[in-house]
Amino acid sequence: MTHALLVIDVQNDFCPAGALAVEGADQIVAGISALMDSFVSVILTQDWHPAGHSSFATSHAGKSPYDMIEMPYGPQVLWPEHCVQGSEGAAFHAGLNVTRADLIIRKGFNPAIDSYSAFFENDHSTATGLDGYLRSRGITDLTLVGLATDFCVAYSAVDAAALGFSVTLRQELCRAIDLNGSLAKAVEDMRSAGVHLT
Repeated sequence: MTHALLVIDVQNDFCPAGALAVEGADQIVAGISALMDSFVSVILTQDWHPAGHSSFATSHAGKSPYDMIEMPYGPQVLWPEHCVQGSEGAAFHAGLNVTRADLIIRKGFNPAIDSYSAFFENDHSTATGLDGYLRSRGITDLTLVGLATDFCVAYSAVDAAALGFSVTLRQELCRAIDLNGSLAKAVEDMRSAGVHLT
């Protein structure tokens, strides 16, 4: 009971035809749902932005999606509007077995700060509460899958390792955005943090 599956952001807006589509994202959904049968504990994360979120390019005059800006907490990629609370885009992919989830943790709901990691907002100090939940349940090992490898998955994996969890990333059940070399950097960051990549 010490090992949990953490499924990151398998939502419509990150799948083909979504607002922030990740290539091949729909190809991993069935495999993730099948993998859930191997775990007693399954936790899902859900990107959950209010309309007009500060990470949206449309919230900054003259800016375009994928521009970089400086926020009080550091550099921030500006994104197309995506995963707006209550929208069809924010819903989980229809093929994902959400009934197996013990917990759904929503992130990015603070309008002033983005949140890639399942554990912390992008200031790297405001906690989501997931760490405490896992510890209270005696979970020590995490396997991560989902979207996107080089942003929310990698940030979650690195933070989990830093918090002392044993972390495995199933690369075949992840897909990446790969923005200006972000995938190679994310893989390097995860390896340096002690994440086991399979």
